[in-house]
Amino acid sequence: MSERARKVDRPKKRADLERQLEKDALDKRPQHYVLRLYVTGTTPASSRAIERVRGICEQHLHGHYELEVIDIYQKPALAKDEQIIATPTLIKVLPAPLRRFIGDLSRTEKILFGLGLREKG
Repeated sequence: MSERARKVDRPKKRADLERQLEKDALDKRPQHYVLRLYVTGTTPASSRAIERVRGICEQHLHGHYELEVIDIYQKPALAKDEQIIATPTLIKVLPAPLRRFIGDLSRTEKILFGLGLREKG
């Protein structure tokens, strides 16, 4: 390859590298999460689910989330609208895609993977 050809390739490679670095920085920018946790009253299972989800949010999404806790005894229409058939149920509304987690929510790694915060491992 001639010296002239190398000089032409260097700016192109540098521009490609800069674009890739910029894309990586945008991909790592924290996203805003909107979560809804459906529970049934003040049962021990509801309390545990609320504690677990708040803990996950504070540890992994600190400052980048909204968590709405909905008691289906107090607001049954919301549960009907979302077709909640069991509690506790955690719904990730944003960022897309929508995800549902049903049960005691004790499998933290599974929730983190579903929220897009961990790679499958």
